[in-house]
Amino acid sequence: MPEPLGITFASFQTLGVEAGLEAARHARELGYCSFWTAETIGFEAFSTLAAAGAAEPSLDLGTGVIATGLRTPMLAAMGAATLQALHPDREIILGVGISSPVVISQWHGAPFGDRPLAQIREYVELLRQCFSGETVTFDGDFYHCRRFRLGVRLADRKPSIAVGALNPKMLALAGEVADGVLLNYLPASHVPWSVDHVRAGERQRTDGGHCRIYGYVHVGVCDRDEGMDLARRDLFSYAVVEAYANNFSNAGFVEEVAEVRERHAAKDRAGALGAISERMIDAIDVMGDAAHVRATVQDYFDQGVEVPIIMPLPWGPDRMAVVRDTMSAAAGS
Repeated sequence: MPEPLGITFASFQTLGVEAGLEAARHARELGYCSFWTAETIGFEAFSTLAAAGAAEPSLDLGTGVIATGLRTPMLAAMGAATLQALHPDREIILGVGISSPVVISQWHGAPFGDRPLAQIREYVELLRQCFSGETVTFDGDFYHCRRFRLGVRLADRKPSIAVGALNPKMLALAGEVADGVLLNYLPASHVPWSVDHVRAGERQRTDGGHCRIYGYVHVGVCDRDEGMDLARRDLFSYAVVEAYANNFSNAGFVEEVAEVRERHAAKDRAGALGAISERMIDAIDVMGDAAHVRATVQDYFDQGVEVPIIMPLPWGPDRMAVVRDTMSAAAGS
């Protein structure tokens, strides 16, 4: 099976923080190499990762992702540097992304910008300056600081930076400026297209760096028929977001996206949910037995995801059992 594998707490945070710590311990037993979490309205990312790292110190730790509109680069650098100081021998991956208007503006009351590419470029540039340990004065279009100097002294190992990206320009930007790119909500068949855009951006680099391909793999050892309604709700909630809608269309689900958005605009929620086809579900939110999950993870790896990060679909009567079984299946255990 692919090496290394990661696990994300993002999909089962509602089970409580102890579920995440249990997953971290189980990940070590199965040979996983990294533990990730996302951040929207649930558990705060850096404290969650600190707890996971304390529970299982052998794992690398990643944010996947924190929203650039909710933390300044200086504050994000402080959080990542704190994790690096706690785990000097582990890789800390600071995954950042634009997020969505719902998360940024509706839930958090912060402005959602209209120049995402420029904002991410500036954010990554300022993060790198902060991680240098030098005094930083920066006056950009989005972020400003005067004589900031990171107060956490880092040795040779510094946090790496990954950009969450879906569509061509952001994928290329990640390839150009970041240490990694985090793919999400895409079928395995869409990975090569995404990687091509990342590599095109990578050719614009002047530092000779490589952008590592991380990818969330949505899988669950659970009953497919019983999970269909939950999968429809999951994919619908993203299909109504512009960036994800474009991503789904680029991945081959043009008709589904068009109908979802048309019915959603008409306030026909039932019709919008019904527009999410079984074909789309089976490609992105993959449910089935252990062998099917194992083969799906392998497919993402074969298509170009260098580090598959398992996002368990915790759907079933015993949700934590599904998480454990999914992790085991993905690892070929």
